[in-house]
Amino acid sequence: MAIRPQTRPSNNKTELTGRIVKALSGYYYVRPLDAASDVAPIQCRARGIFKKRGESPLVGDVVAYEETENGEGAVNRILPRSSELIRPPVVNIDLAVLVFSVTEPALNLQLLDKFLVHIEHAGIQAVLCLSKQDLAEDGEDSEEARTAMSDVLRIYQPIGYEVLVTSSRQGEGTPALSERLQGHLAVFAGQSGVGKSSLLNALVPGLTLETNAISSRLGRGKHTTRHVELVDIGGGYVADTPGFSQLDFAELGIEELGTCFREMRELSSGCKFRGCTHIHEPECAVLEALERGEIAPSRHSNYVLFMEEMKEKKRRY
Repeated sequence: MAIRPQTRPSNNKTELTGRIVKALSGYYYVRPLDAASDVAPIQCRARGIFKKRGESPLVGDVVAYEETENGEGAVNRILPRSSELIRPPVVNIDLAVLVFSVTEPALNLQLLDKFLVHIEHAGIQAVLCLSKQDLAEDGEDSEEARTAMSDVLRIYQPIGYEVLVTSSRQGEGTPALSERLQGHLAVFAGQSGVGKSSLLNALVPGLTLETNAISSRLGRGKHTTRHVELVDIGGGYVADTPGFSQLDFAELGIEELGTCFREMRELSSGCKFRGCTHIHEPECAVLEALERGEIAPSRHSNYVLFMEEMKEKKRRY
C-alpha cells in the first residue's frame, strides 16, 4: 500500500515513499511505490544521519525520500523492515525461490538443506524450483536427472515445501512460477550455474541478464550477478543476488539448528529431554521417527553434518 506524500515542515519539501531497487557505488535507486514498472528509479544519496547511526539503507528497503535541486534525491528515513538477509544484503523479502537444476550441475541435497536452514532461520517462505527439466527427458544424464527430480518430490513435498519444475529453454513451468511470484518481493537463490538468470530472462520478456555456461572442468558456472538488484516482473519483484552460493552458519546458534528443519521442529516437543540434540538421546521423538522411516535419512544426516560443522567453528573461535 502506498503511503501518501507528506510535507516536511523543516524545509517545506515534499517527502515521498519508494523502494530501493538497486544500490551501486554509493547511490540508491528508488522507485516510487505507486509508479509503473517502466518509470525509471530516482538516483539518491543517503543522508549523513545514517552514517552517524551506523545504519545503511539496503536493496528492498521502503524509504522516505525527497527530490533535490539537481534532479536526484536524498533518502531521509528507512521504514520498518519485515525481514533481513545478511548475505546477500537484501531486506523485506517474503518469498525465497531456491533454484536447483536436475543436472548440470548435479543436484546437491546437502546444499539444498543448507539453503533451507538459512531461509527458515530468516523466517521466509520457501519454494523449491527445479530447473533444466528438459534435460530429464533427453541427453546422457537423463536418468540421473529423473532420479534427482523424484528425490526432491519424495523428500520435500511431504514436509510442506512447494516444488515447481521448470525449463527455461522450453518455457515449461515459467507461467506457474510467474503466477507464484505475484505480489511478492522474492529472492532467487541457488548454486551457481543452475539457471537463475535464464529463468528471470524467461519471466520478463526483453530482460537480458548475463548467463554463463557451466564449466566442464569445474562442473559449475561463474556467478554472473555482480550486485543485488530487484527485477520488476510486473506485479512483483525478484532479487537476483550475488554471493548466495557460499553459505556458513555465522549468524545461527547451535541450539537453533533443529528449529530450521521443519519436520524436527514439529516433533521436538515429544522428546523426553528439553534441548534434545536429536542425535543420541534416549526417547527422542526425532530419532524414533527416523527409525520408522518418517524422516528422510538424507535430511537427518545433513542435520548432523551441519551440527558438527557449527561445533567445529565454535571450537576454532
